Amino acid sequence: MYYSTTYPSPVGLLTLACNGENLIGLWIEGQKYHGGTISEAMIEKNNAPIFKVAKEWLNRYFEGESPDISELPLAPIGGEFRQGVWSILCEIPYGETITYSGIARKMADRMGRTSMSSQAVGGAVGHNPISIIIPCHRVVGATGNLTGYAGGISTKIKLLELEGVDMSSLFMPKCGTAL
Repeated sequence: MYYSTTYPSPVGLLTLACNGENLIGLWIEGQKYHGGTISEAMIEKNNAPIFKVAKEWLNRYFEGESPDISELPLAPIGGEFRQGVWSILCEIPYGETITYSGIARKMADRMGRTSMSSQAVGGAVGHNPISIIIPCHRVVGATGNLTGYAGGISTKIKLLELEGVDMSSLFMPKCGTAL
């Protein structure tokens, strides 16, 4: 059984989902793939203990603190490859960014391969079911392009600015499907 609650944030209304003990989802209102990993209906349960902990974590985050991901029991639903990519996302330090190709190199190393497709990594990053906490907003294109964020590029920018990321070398894509 899956449960949900909402959290009003500076980047819009967030929906949180849990399996009773672990956080399994966090989506921004209007986000692409909203609730996509949950195969059955969620029951609203605002008083689940994990939701209290997650909301406290989010309060601290939006106040400009750097709460540690390890404070939350996370259980994103996805296959082995996606889990691997999401694990790498959890390693990106607060206020820093990484490129899709950087994640691809790390995944290749972990899988004992010589290379890995940045596009495959991009698909896994885009389907991250626990936005903000698993920080997919910290992933940028190789040239500093702010391409791709299921919650929208403007939200990605707000989150990076909140974390104090140096935005001087980053830029909005001029066109394409990543907008």
